[in-house]
Amino acid sequence: MRFLLVKIIFLASLILILSGCETLGGLFDKGSSSSKEKEDEFANWDEKKFHDEARTALDKKSYQRAVALYEALEARYPFGEYAPQAQINVAYAYYKNDDPEAAIAAADRFIKTHPRNPNVDYAYYLKGLVNYNRGIGFIDRFLPTDSSQRDPGSARDSFDNFQELIRRFPNSQYAPDAKQRMTALRNNLGMYEIHVADFYMRRKAYEAAINRANYVLKEFPRTPAIPIALQMMADGYRKLGLEDMAADADRVFKLNYPNGAPMGDYKDEGVIQKIWDTMGLDHH
Repeated sequence: MRFLLVKIIFLASLILILSGCETLGGLFDKGSSSSKEKEDEFANWDEKKFHDEARTALDKKSYQRAVALYEALEARYPFGEYAPQAQINVAYAYYKNDDPEAAIAAADRFIKTHPRNPNVDYAYYLKGLVNYNRGIGFIDRFLPTDSSQRDPGSARDSFDNFQELIRRFPNSQYAPDAKQRMTALRNNLGMYEIHVADFYMRRKAYEAAINRANYVLKEFPRTPAIPIALQMMADGYRKLGLEDMAADADRVFKLNYPNGAPMGDYKDEGVIQKIWDTMGLDHH
């Protein structure tokens, strides 16, 4: 009886294993079929056909298909007439398809492979654009969040990308836009440091707050962060009982801003800050 039970269990297990193999085989067959269909679709395509179809996909904002077509074009005609354009276009398609790492890698590959191409300035600009928009998610698109409170790493990378573009190609058609974005990035980076300093102030780490505010004065002159940094320094020195140094900070502030800070007192919470705190997005 026991032997019969063991035999039944063995047979049942064998049936399950075999049926599983058939299922996996079906999946692999489907994958092979899909791959074969794609190969059949491209079977009679020449280089121009790939280029035209990819361009159409890009114009229709079908970025995933554009990526697939440009990659196929590069693979089949790596030294063809349209290869350089495919490399720069696929970088843009990656960017629009929300794949920043692949976009930057493709732009770098284009710069390395075609350093004298007329479009190489765009590759540098695209790298800056990718990092400029990196990390913008649902909240940033639909709520008035403060971009200066995001992780500044991508902003610094973007600033460096645009700076390199302007250094290498000062007359590029993309240089004016890059300069405007650099100004916005500097303002945001300065305000990020202000948020950090404010974080220290609220936790009564006054010396750390003063040091951060002083860093703003040195690294981000002529930005909206400067008057706030001066206010924080004066407040921090008072909290530490250093009245002379607080008076010096007040004097510099009043000399440069006789009508008060353009953005108001740093202690006044705005609507954006209230939303940020309410949602628990304080990333200092």
